[in-house]
Amino acid sequence: MNITLSADEETVRLTREYARQHGTSLNQLVRDFLNRLTSTEEGETAADEFSRLALKQAGRSPKGFRFDREDAHHRSG
Repeated sequence: MNITLSADEETVRLTREYARQHGTSLNQLVRDFLNRLTSTEEGETAADEFSRLALKQAGRSPKGFRFDREDAHHRSG
């Protein structure tokens, strides 16, 4: 089924650029979004997306790095 949506030109331009950089189309992004929005498996879908992004874009900590709660909450003053 075809639908018509309206959005400002800049949003469409930026979304098309995002889609191009991720090897997909604006239409596919909208279809995927609508499917996720209405999915009964929302939690599983979100977890899969998180895993995909974590593997693709994860940062790397230096060897031997240990998370320190105090450092995480330290604020420069």
